[in-house]
Formats: sequence, structure tokens, C-alpha cells
Amino acid sequence: MYYDPEKNDHGLAFNPFKSCMVPRPIGWISTVSPEGIHNLAPYSQFQNLTFDPPYVMFAANQNTRGRRKDTVNNIEQTGEFVYNMATYNLREAVNWSAAEVPPEVDEFDLAGVTKAASVRVKPCRVAESPVQFECCYHQTLRLPGKGIMGTVDVVIGKVVLVHIKDEFITPDGRIDILRIRPLARLGYHDYTTIDSVFEMLIPGGNEALLNGLEGRAEN
Repeated sequence: MYYDPEKNDHGLAFNPFKSCMVPRPIGWISTVSPEGIHNLAPYSQFQNLTFDPPYVMFAANQNTRGRRKDTVNNIEQTGEFVYNMATYNLREAVNWSAAEVPPEVDEFDLAGVTKAASVRVKPCRVAESPVQFECCYHQTLRLPGKGIMGTVDVVIGKVVLVHIKDEFITPDGRIDILRIRPLARLGYHDYTTIDSVFEMLIPGGNEALLNGLEGRAEN
């Protein structure tokens, strides 16, 4: 089958688009407003962009009232945010923080997670999260959309500090992904978690290429 996204003529009971791009890492983004109100929200349209230096991005659609998300407003006004890795053990907290609430509500409290002071930025980190990136705002790309929620803000940030809990680093210096069990988004109301890992090396023995895939910067 095929369908035209402009017409949504797929004939299915549910729109299949988001289920065709899976799994998607969740950017659990924490910010603070100029007035000092903390905000925490998950974004399933999240990704790293490059590694030398590292940049990340997330895409935030408008809320159900057709307004920009508090996360985007806070980042553009303060120039800072934190990415917190979402995990299977934190799934209920992630879900609670997805609720659409007024700007004065602190989602750290709503989700029942602990604030941890950051080192280089003002927004707090989620203390229970095994990995956090402190980020400085770079730019926003605004894409026009249809309907109340269609327009999207693509926010890009530069990673200025990386936190990894020691207990999730293996003796050979790798992150223990199977122990962390990162949470990922599927389509519909579905999620998944990482419970298996396998390795493949691109043939040809190109060391620079392999180092790039590993995220090892060449100086």
C-alpha cells in the first residue's frame, strides 16, 4: 500500500507515519524559566546531530491550544537546557511529565523526580537519570504545519558537559546500555526499551570512518 500524507488516504484505523520511524530516543528536556520555574518534558522527536563538538536537537509541536511549548520559550529566553536520558525504570515519571499543565507547574514535582544542580547551566538535571547533557542553546528552526498543533519548533543545542553515573560504566570503558535500558518511543501509544545489543563493523578497515561511527574525535 501507499498513501499521500496530504490526503491521509491510507485507509487504516490509525495513522501509520510515526510507526514507520522507530524506535525514537526520548529527549527528556529540563529547563527553567526567567522567573525560576522549573520545567521537565519528554520529546520523542530527539536526536544527536554530530559529535565534534556534540550537538543535539529536538522537535516540539505546538500545544493543544496552538501555542509554543514552555520548553521552547524557556530555552529561547535563557539560552540553556538539559537532556536527561529516559529509562524503563523511569517510564512512569516520563509519562507524568508529558502532561500538558500551566507554566507555573513544576513537572519535577509532578513526576516525583529529584532535582540535581547542573555545573555549567541553570536548569536542573534529573538526579535519577543515568546520563545527562548540559546544553547551550544554538538556534530554532520553525517549520510551518497544519491545524492547531502542526507547526513545530526544531531546537538545536550544543552539549557543553556530559554526566554519566559511574555504576553504568563497564570495566572496559563502555556505557552499559543493557543495564540502563533506555526508553524509546514507537507509534500510537507504544514504547519499547533496549534489551539486546549486537555489533557490526563496516568492512574495509577504514579506521577514521570507524572512529567517526564510534564518536571518537580526530584532533
